[in-house]
Amino acid sequence: MKEVARRAGVALSSVSRVLNDHPDVSDAMRAKVIAAIKELGYQPNLVASSLRRGSTKTVGFVVADISNPLFADITWGAERRLNRAGYSMVLTNSEGDPARDEKMVRLLRRRRVDGLIISLADETRKETIAELKHLEVPIVLIDREVGDLASASAVLADHAEGMRRATELLFDLGHRRIGLIGPSESTRPGRERLAGFKAAHSSRRVGVDWDLVKLGGLSPAFGEAMAHELLNLKDPPSALISAGNLLLVGTLRALHRARVSVGSEISLVSCDDVPLAELYNPPITVVDRNTVEMGEIAAGLLLERLEDPEAKPRVATVPTRLIVRASTAAAR
Repeated sequence: MKEVARRAGVALSSVSRVLNDHPDVSDAMRAKVIAAIKELGYQPNLVASSLRRGSTKTVGFVVADISNPLFADITWGAERRLNRAGYSMVLTNSEGDPARDEKMVRLLRRRRVDGLIISLADETRKETIAELKHLEVPIVLIDREVGDLASASAVLADHAEGMRRATELLFDLGHRRIGLIGPSESTRPGRERLAGFKAAHSSRRVGVDWDLVKLGGLSPAFGEAMAHELLNLKDPPSALISAGNLLLVGTLRALHRARVSVGSEISLVSCDDVPLAELYNPPITVVDRNTVEMGEIAAGLLLERLEDPEAKPRVATVPTRLIVRASTAAAR
């Protein structure tokens, strides 16, 4: 900065004001300083600047699985919103392991991020919640509810309503044995999707057959294994709900291996409108939500509290919608 000031023929404080986009700088002064910066190839030391400001202008983001298109969209939406506000994002991947959630939170705390956005692998793990409580920065939860973390904002999806409508669609098509493959109830999407499934059964006065409900994971391997079990029951379901886009991959593998045709021999519903669902033949009915918008809202909730430390945490809910396609047909 001293070299820039000498080259431009201005005071060191003038260079600082230009670099920090201070309004009290004349156009002529700004032009001289910027010309000197370009001539010298000067790059500000962001680490030193953050120490001086007490802010790193970075936000940490912990996702469960960055290879999942769902999280890619959420991350993109959040980063776009943060960049507009002058923040950069440090992305970490917990790989769906609750212990890695804790490790990643600790890492980001040491990196002095100004805020944290996180989608927990398990909302109930005490060690992770304790680590989050050590953070002295705003936190936003992505589609998670943690009762012991009242200081966190959250953006949620209305999974229960979407799943209720999807299950009622299958009832309207004449299905009575409907299988559900979904995530564990240790996370909000698992609990809410099950709640919607049960609500639809209750509204039609049909008891839930718990032999047809398989909860516990989100991986393609879990989806394939559970679909295989359901298809091999003595009285298999006439319709399947695969409550996750990666579960859909495994479910389709099991159906292909069993030579069961989607849409004609079995009806199929999935969650989140990823390209596979739209481009599969036949296209697959989905419970969709705007995942890019979820990321943008999460970033907005975080920025509210970064810009106003007195702001209270808020919860925002994103609606779901049912997109009906040829994979759901009348029961045979």
